[in-house]
Amino acid sequence: MSVIEAAASRLEKATRRLEGAVEGLFERSGDPVLLRQELSAMMDDRARLAEQLDESLAREKELQALADEASEALGSAIAEVRAALGREGRS
Repeated sequence: MSVIEAAASRLEKATRRLEGAVEGLFERSGDPVLLRQELSAMMDDRARLAEQLDESLAREKELQALADEASEALGSAIAEVRAALGREGRS
């Protein structure tokens, strides 16, 4: 066997091992096209969920401000009722 034939034989064996390793990798990871589609769908979902979260947080701030305003108004109304009741009790 010549040096070239020996090198070709080693190259062929290495190529077979590489093909086996790549095939095993594909089997473990699945179809690359399908994986890209799933990744794209997950990234779209993440973007949509992040947007919904931002909207929800903004709405929560609005609702908290309204709740604070209502609480202040209720506190004022309670104070007015108490004052009115106190005046009636003294009359």
